[in-house]
Amino acid sequence: MSRLITKEGLKKLKDELEERRTKVRQEIAQAIKEAKEQGDLSENAEYSEAKRQQNENETRIAELEMIIKDSQVVERNDKSKGIQMGSKVKVKFNGSEMEFQIVGSNEADPGNFKISNESPMGKAFMDKERGDKIEVETPGGRVKYSILDVK
Repeated sequence: MSRLITKEGLKKLKDELEERRTKVRQEIAQAIKEAKEQGDLSENAEYSEAKRQQNENETRIAELEMIIKDSQVVERNDKSKGIQMGSKVKVKFNGSEMEFQIVGSNEADPGNFKISNESPMGKAFMDKERGDKIEVETPGGRVKYSILDVK
């Protein structure tokens, strides 16, 4: 199954993978080496912690490799006026304005206003244009949005 992702999102994943393969692996290997030099490994908390970090890092590396392999980069069509993956959308709701970006599910970060294209809100905005008004069902009830701008 192909996962949709923006070019920026794929770069971020590849950067994390490279850092984990090089810098993080080296740091963990150094911590394991230092812990081994302390002697008895059966009661060595530093060694146990370093091995736990090593396992966690290798698991994340495998996960990143799989995500990258299964990802399909979605290019923005700048000729389209409609909202698409990668679009930045300025909206008005409940008297206030906010701007967010539509991204793939692996990139979603609501705290930084990055909304998944698979979320109810993301789905509702896809293909809509500046000036459109939509309603989205949220856990707190239906919310009406007016689309002010699409970049």
